[in-house]
Amino acid sequence: MAIEIILFCAALLTLVSVLASKLSDRFAIPTLLLFLVIGMLAGSEGLGAIHFNDPWLAKSVGIIALIFIIFSGGIDTNWKDVRPVVFPSILLSTLGVLVTAIIVGLFASYILKFSFLEGMLLGSIVSSTDAAAVFSILRSKRISLKQPLKPLLEFESGSNDPMAVFLTISFISMITMKNMNIANLIPWFVLDMGGGTVIGFLMARFTLLILNKFKLEYEGLYPVLTISLVLLSYSVASLLKCNGFLAVYIVGLMMSKNEFLNKKTITRFHDGLAWLMQITMFLTLGLLVFPSHILSVMGVGLLLAAVLVLLARPISVLLCLLPFRMRTGKKAMIAWVGLRGAVPIILATFPLLAGIPQAQTIFNIVFFVVITSVLIQGTTIPLVSRILRVDAPFTNKRRYPIEFEKTESIDAELTDVIVPYDSEAAGKRIVDLNVPEKCLIMLISRGDKFVIPAGPTVIDGGDILLVLANEQDLASLQQTLTRLKKPG
Repeated sequence: MAIEIILFCAALLTLVSVLASKLSDRFAIPTLLLFLVIGMLAGSEGLGAIHFNDPWLAKSVGIIALIFIIFSGGIDTNWKDVRPVVFPSILLSTLGVLVTAIIVGLFASYILKFSFLEGMLLGSIVSSTDAAAVFSILRSKRISLKQPLKPLLEFESGSNDPMAVFLTISFISMITMKNMNIANLIPWFVLDMGGGTVIGFLMARFTLLILNKFKLEYEGLYPVLTISLVLLSYSVASLLKCNGFLAVYIVGLMMSKNEFLNKKTITRFHDGLAWLMQITMFLTLGLLVFPSHILSVMGVGLLLAAVLVLLARPISVLLCLLPFRMRTGKKAMIAWVGLRGAVPIILATFPLLAGIPQAQTIFNIVFFVVITSVLIQGTTIPLVSRILRVDAPFTNKRRYPIEFEKTESIDAELTDVIVPYDSEAAGKRIVDLNVPEKCLIMLISRGDKFVIPAGPTVIDGGDILLVLANEQDLASLQQTLTRLKKPG
């Protein structure tokens, strides 16, 4: 096939996928499902009639895409929000994944008549969650979730893929290698997860050193540099037989926690790259699927999805959150939000390449389970959040025509501060507010307009002040602005 035709098809499918994302915002349809459907429509049994049946290429594309998606998830994480929920999140992403895999695996063994190892392999493949679809649905419905649900779910979904990958590869090895058994998995687990963690921390230190010490002449080279460092982190860990995905996530997480040159530019670039990787991955997996094969496993798939949603996920969540004080409604919401995403479909290509006897059946079942999970759980999340009373108003972060990048050389943050309507400051000039000397009011957001402040500028109730200050001066200004008028 000519390269021009390949480029035309790739560009057209990507364009359609991006435009179709508007449907997600309007009708609360998860983008994951839209991208998969577009890929299926373009496939050999769809309107596009593009014949694609290469599990190795699909797996390779999926792994590369996952590297950058997981890294982007790490660097986008707000460490201040995540820190209070680190321990429950880690339990959910390790023990929770294991419990889910065991329950689904036992069901597949006893009810679906898989062998024990094949059942555990199936359970391992569908054991990880994808919270990105959840928050896109909540955003389209203009609602959010009460604390600490959002950071907990984000951290869990970003960190549970490595455990699912480890379990999947482990059970494939036990099926294909006669000398492998469960006892062999313990030292392997320590090397895989422990080694991935250590390499992740070391590569994060190395990445931050490179970014801060080696100042490049061209800003556009910084994203290129991080691409190479992310790929290096994954490949070093994998070559040392450790978990490369975990290493990449830790690098992203450590970068989110620390300051470095061009942080905003790099973070924004990797957000866009992650979206491109998601589209590429979902389209490829959609092309790989034959819809006629999926129909043949509908009954089995519905049973497995029911066990996963109604039994395995709730049990794993309740077990992992037992040591922590949390309202039952919030635990129920965490259990319901356990959507399955692209990772299970990518992992389902592993048995195809390993020559597992039930590989094609496993792939078809996993694909159907993912679609069912997205359709049922995804579309009902806003309703369930209201029933459980864990929904919260969604607030769009205000965009300003001013950007500020914090570095180690400046002890200040750019923060927006709301002036209460009944504040003593309302109706006063800035010069009369006793603003700390090193506290700068950079801009005032008033309704749909921006006001450039000066000393004589009068502050109104409801104004949002964009303030550049350190923590101490900011606290002093906030104390002034929140001092309310005395009655009468």
